Amino acid sequence: MNLLIKNIKQLVTVASNGKSSKAGKEMRELSVIENAAVLIENGIIQHIDSTDELSTGSDIDVLDAGNRVALPGFVDSHTHTVFAGSRENEFSMRSEGKSYQDIARAGGGILSTMTATRAATKKELLRSAERRLNEMMRHGTTTAEIKSGYGLNAESETKILDVIHDLQRDHYMTIVPTFLGAHAFPPEFAEDKNGYVELITNKMLPHIGGRQLATFCDVFCDEGYFDLHQTEQILLEAKRYGLIPKVHSDQLAAIGGTELGVHLNAISVDHLEHLTTSGINVLKTSTTIATVLPGSSFFLNQPYAPARSIIEANIPLAVATDFNPGSSMTFSMPMMMTIACTQMRMTPEEAIASATLNGAAALGLSDEIGSIEVGKQADIVIYDVPNYAYIAYHYGINHVWKVIKNGTVLEF
Repeated sequence: MNLLIKNIKQLVTVASNGKSSKAGKEMRELSVIENAAVLIENGIIQHIDSTDELSTGSDIDVLDAGNRVALPGFVDSHTHTVFAGSRENEFSMRSEGKSYQDIARAGGGILSTMTATRAATKKELLRSAERRLNEMMRHGTTTAEIKSGYGLNAESETKILDVIHDLQRDHYMTIVPTFLGAHAFPPEFAEDKNGYVELITNKMLPHIGGRQLATFCDVFCDEGYFDLHQTEQILLEAKRYGLIPKVHSDQLAAIGGTELGVHLNAISVDHLEHLTTSGINVLKTSTTIATVLPGSSFFLNQPYAPARSIIEANIPLAVATDFNPGSSMTFSMPMMMTIACTQMRMTPEEAIASATLNGAAALGLSDEIGSIEVGKQADIVIYDVPNYAYIAYHYGINHVWKVIKNGTVLEF
């Protein structure tokens, strides 16, 4: 499909100028073009200019943006979209003062979703995930990473990754799969944690790597979950099978997960609520993306990651939803931007860069998506707002007018 989008009031390009991400002061430089038009051919952006300068032929469809605002599609680089069941009961427990750890010790948390997900059929998981992805796209997300991690045995982890593979093949969303078998210790290994690590390294990873079911391997490296030695064992074995490391780090306590992630060349370290000066100093020497998840802090009433310190240290920072049934039951990237601005002292410009180009960098895709530039994939979302800052400012409603994915105007 060839498409001309014209009469764009503000085209927020988030131009990278050849860089894979933005850091420091660059995160405020969004390269906004007024009164713009974008020419798309075969799903790729071919030309960007003023509306007056771009003309169209008979073989090109025209979309009049009607003086609205256009951004790159959001890149949600950390989600747990494939799961069964819900955990609103835990939401009620937290309102009564129970902590995340209290709920987990009582049999809730990740293991609660594990039980429901193990019992669900592949078809049931696929249908529920499709509905969630459709809603994510309606809210402006055009690319999402999806983790496994609610199976916690070889059969169910493979089932989840098979569902993600089917979504990757059939859904309009660009989907990137991550293996997170090391999300928690299942009850059958409660007294043999190293035995579960061996199951991951000796059985799950050879199977998943051999079938190329995942791009990344993630580990929940934190107090009460996988320690530094176990995390290193798993990620070193994952690298043998071509999986790129990611790390859930510094969410509950600072145990060195960020430092280990950098040592292992992780593409991103995610959460970072308890990131230390040591972690920041190590990140400064690396290409690892610092991914913060404001929805989790908001939902659990826990500390926020030190986004301001990360940005001022010139470390590229991404914002993602952490969409999951227990600690961040939302897929709204605009809501993440609002929380990032109000609670983490980020500017609207920094929030946009974090939710687009830097999210793409956290998935190794910023040469293809994350900004509106010639030669990149035409993932463009048009908002019925007066300017780009209004998206985070007027929170709690959906401002999306049109979603263009791979140059195709989607209808919901």
